[in-house]
Amino acid sequence: MVMIDSIQLTALVKHPKDFQALIRLLEALGLRKKSAAEFLPPVSSLKLVERNTGNDADLTLTISDPDSAIAIIRKLGFEISGPTSESFHVVLPGGTRLQICPALIREPAEASLAGQLNAQGKRFALVVSRFNSFITERLLAGAIDGLVRCGVDARGGYDVVRVPGSFEIPSAARALAETRKYSAILCLGCLLRGDTAHYDVIVNEVTRGIGQSAQETGVPHAFGVLTCDTLEQAIDRAGLKMGNKGFEAALAAVEMASLKSAIRRPRQAPDSRKKRATSSSSRNKRPSPRRKS
Repeated sequence: MVMIDSIQLTALVKHPKDFQALIRLLEALGLRKKSAAEFLPPVSSLKLVERNTGNDADLTLTISDPDSAIAIIRKLGFEISGPTSESFHVVLPGGTRLQICPALIREPAEASLAGQLNAQGKRFALVVSRFNSFITERLLAGAIDGLVRCGVDARGGYDVVRVPGSFEIPSAARALAETRKYSAILCLGCLLRGDTAHYDVIVNEVTRGIGQSAQETGVPHAFGVLTCDTLEQAIDRAGLKMGNKGFEAALAAVEMASLKSAIRRPRQAPDSRKKRATSSSSRNKRPSPRRKS
């Protein structure tokens, strides 16, 4: 019988000025307050540590949307260190360190249909914008790396098509999709906000065009067009602190191509498979010869 009704966990800050800073950060990340300095986490766990495990964080938080969390933290003016695919640290003004980890995606208990990161035997097309080639060439390198790692033939498993700018990507992507030669189309480009409304117009048209091409042709399209406010944001997403969005687009294209094949493949219910196996085994079973009396 469990006699513990609740456990109260206390986070210690290293400096008095970190107290209000931590409260503002937790509020900005959406944690519900119970009182002035007491919060109600949606899910928590108690971890007992016998000795130092090498993690120097004073508090560990699990975040469902790391990209939005980074934007919020930077807006509050806090220092971010060591961003990786697994976690990053936030350093408060007084030296208190927070470890931010992405939440693990839990698969549903019921059976589901999903694509696999296996691209063997499939062919892909990559549409790349020449405008802002300093960024798009890095996206292209990451996308090719992702395809090859998933089993695409490095010598002939993909075609690269170059267009003047991101606005021309949807037209080229549709033309490629209509040939029915490719399992998926990867759209790679980079749009940087300027002083006029031109950026917003192009972003909307490119997004709409790529989505419309995918829906009307039935061929999966992976969206690898960066839409950034600054060049620094684009560089971070082309192979630096925020990963390579071209690589991520390649994984999405492979998974969607695999999912499309899985959807087309007829599925059998477990009972029907069992009945079919039973009937086939009964047909293959030969009657034993009768003994002569």
